[in-house]
Amino acid sequence: MAAVFLTDGGQSAESVATLLAGFCSSARVSLEIAIYDLKLDGPARDILLKSLLDALARGVRLRIVFNQDYGHERVAPEPPQMSDWPFIKELPKETWFPVNGDPDLMHHKYVVCDSASVWTGSSNWTNDSWTREENVILRADSPQVAAVYRANFENLWTWRQVQISGRQRPEWFELGAGIQARPYFTPGRAEKLVHELSQRIATARRRVRICSPVLTSGPILGTLADTVQRGFEGIDIKGVFDATQMAEVGRQWAQNPQAGWKQHALSAILKGIPFSGKASTPWAAGTVHDFMHAKCVVADDYVFCGSYNLSHSGEMNAENVIEFQDAGLADLFAGYVDRVIARYPPAPLS
Repeated sequence: MAAVFLTDGGQSAESVATLLAGFCSSARVSLEIAIYDLKLDGPARDILLKSLLDALARGVRLRIVFNQDYGHERVAPEPPQMSDWPFIKELPKETWFPVNGDPDLMHHKYVVCDSASVWTGSSNWTNDSWTREENVILRADSPQVAAVYRANFENLWTWRQVQISGRQRPEWFELGAGIQARPYFTPGRAEKLVHELSQRIATARRRVRICSPVLTSGPILGTLADTVQRGFEGIDIKGVFDATQMAEVGRQWAQNPQAGWKQHALSAILKGIPFSGKASTPWAAGTVHDFMHAKCVVADDYVFCGSYNLSHSGEMNAENVIEFQDAGLADLFAGYVDRVIARYPPAPLS
């Protein structure tokens, strides 16, 4: 298990493209790619495209599914997305297929290489994702983990429907060096994932770190509000989100009487738990996409990392998360979240 942590302004698009191209270049048999947003330009585009064309030239079986919105206007936490058709059409038609992202997104960002390794995490494949956003990239070298991801991909490739995907059973796998990992997929296993996240947060005894663009999942909001109410002496708990996107969420909640309890829960959470908020640029055509986009949770020595925002809508999307248990990796992730927290001011009380 290895992680790469991206920060706003901390790396070039070419450097991340080189890492991804290196992963793809190791393929000798197959590459399965599920990607929400793919829109690259300049050297980063050339580097990735060459790695995929080279894989085809080696006889690698390449297959790509990607999200395609059909004119649906997105609101927080995900902005509108458009596929990079010029890039995609550089590849043979039989290697790719769009998955309808309306109403629920095909939100994955993973690659399965030779049924042996997985590249996943929170990062889309865009220049801004790699240069102006906080993101986490995770690599797991495990045939068992890769097999579950490949089963998820086969479902999307065969049926091309978000709503019936993600039914793979969450199971623990040994990755070596004492690291255990358990993949989750939504929407099929969304309830199990959210329950596990809430349970880990509720039962943590030393630390909790939360890093997510938005915080709107009912069970997680309820767990955090309850944690504040009962007190958490001795537990070091803090987090960070995207303040601009959460402000938009607040406006949406204000128009929905049934969401009033979430507003109250969030207010209680922000009064009791220190959260930072990144004032990202509001989405508009042609603007920079500098969102706080990383998605990870640390609870003692457990870590959750993947494409899932801590949101209700994410439970209905096609998402993936890996839960793993390892003290060293948990320290690494907690350190990253702390650095992101330190970059931004305290989140405004809702």
